[in-house]
Amino acid sequence: MFDLVSEILQTLRHNKLRTALTGLSVAWGVFMLIVLLSMARGLTNSFRDDMMSSGTKQISVWSGRTSKAYHGYKEGRRIKLHDDDMGAIEDALPEDVVEVTSEVYGNAPSLSTTTRHIDGSYTGVYPSYLDREGHKMVEGRFINDRDIEQRAKVMVLATDFAEQLFPPDGKGAVGSRVRLNGLSFQVVGVYQGRWSRDKLIPYTTAKMMQEKKDETGGLSVLLSDNVTTEEKGNNVEKGVRQTLAATRDFNPDDESALWVFNKFVNSLQMENGMNILNIGVWILGLMTLLSGVVGISNIMFVSVKERTHEIGIRRAIGARPARIVTQVISEGIAITTLFGYIGIVLGTAVAQMIAMALADQPFMKNPTVSLAIAFEVTVVLVVAGALAGLFPALKALKVKPVEALRDE
Repeated sequence: MFDLVSEILQTLRHNKLRTALTGLSVAWGVFMLIVLLSMARGLTNSFRDDMMSSGTKQISVWSGRTSKAYHGYKEGRRIKLHDDDMGAIEDALPEDVVEVTSEVYGNAPSLSTTTRHIDGSYTGVYPSYLDREGHKMVEGRFINDRDIEQRAKVMVLATDFAEQLFPPDGKGAVGSRVRLNGLSFQVVGVYQGRWSRDKLIPYTTAKMMQEKKDETGGLSVLLSDNVTTEEKGNNVEKGVRQTLAATRDFNPDDESALWVFNKFVNSLQMENGMNILNIGVWILGLMTLLSGVVGISNIMFVSVKERTHEIGIRRAIGARPARIVTQVISEGIAITTLFGYIGIVLGTAVAQMIAMALADQPFMKNPTVSLAIAFEVTVVLVVAGALAGLFPALKALKVKPVEALRDE
């Protein structure tokens, strides 16, 4: 082993400039691979944080207008969704649907305490709304099933609204009373909104405050664990359309009658897109690295040519072919790994700087290099170095001892 290391170091010293210039191309290729992988990871992390942390196993349905005549109705008819549609979907798809919920949006002159008032818009929701939207409770509790059953006059405030009504930090909000539409509500919790912020009350309570108590603007269909593939997600969407077509009397093939957003299928497609992006980054990085590998292979060919006489002597005194092949391949691995790790260090440093510069940007989350990526790149370097030395090593085996001893 010591002799092998000494021979490798001797080869590197003998071709300093040539090795350095070619090694720079390897370092550059690895550097670009690391930076591209870190950027792709940042985009993937952002996607998963935005799409996957909140409920993705759901299908959202909104009312629309028909584009086809059906059962005596002309096209252009407004399809309105009702509360009983929730139960109809749950009954029609019991194995694929966990729950069907809805939301009610309302406006009031103001939401006020004894001393302060703010805009009075509100949203009636079900208990599953919190997890589905990815919100987090800061203080108190969220709306529960008992609130829904009893049509309780309770409210959960976003942190901004709690601070406005109960300055300076909103700490006194939970347990306090506020007035909305002439009704007294008890604040039972404060939440940190992920994308939106609102004043939330029980869905059934909000329905009592609406003029059209049986209509709803949209439905959220929460999917069960049985739905795991894109095909199943599309089948559930089709089942929802057919169920609502039967209850609301429109053509099941009329896609304009309902506006449907299949978040589950959409997330799977975007996940596939992220995987394709990662594959593309690897291909681009490996193509960049290939130029350096070719350069190192050329160095090894020249080295074998210059050492023809030496190889002939070693073959003549009994050196095994495997020994010569091992030496040449080891030299290729040593050069590739040495300069490759320079590229890894520089690429990691740049990735850290990018992470610091874009720390507050939602589209790029933690674009750094993990140990798994560093290990994968190390494996690539070893394989690339072995390939760089393989063909020169095979050429060395073809050297005949008698002809090599005659070579000047």
